Amino acid sequence: MKKKTFLITGLLVTLLLAGVVSNFASGSPDGLDHAAREGCTFNADDEITGGTCMAQQEQDHQLAGSPLADYGVKGIDNEFLSTGLSGVAGVLLTFAIGGGLFWLLRRREPSRKA
Repeated sequence: MKKKTFLITGLLVTLLLAGVVSNFASGSPDGLDHAAREGCTFNADDEITGGTCMAQQEQDHQLAGSPLADYGVKGIDNEFLSTGLSGVAGVLLTFAIGGGLFWLLRRREPSRKA
């Protein structure tokens, strides 16, 4: 019973973090984005206006139009709700896939024939 309580508590804490705290993540570029932008100049709208950098080769990925692209849920206009739901969906999907794999790969007692 302790394992089940631990898993449920962990899942609830993770859902809370993904659904609420994810909205407070920094919007500033991370280290990789910063390095990719090095060498270019930008205008006030953050568009490349000159120089040479890796960011000039940037393009949308193949799943850019998917329902959970860009840390949000497509069709929901409230940014806070959209980001939270996206985080919750990601946690539930990861938990389902991980739990399914553990269930499939678990050790089983050999069946005894009488």
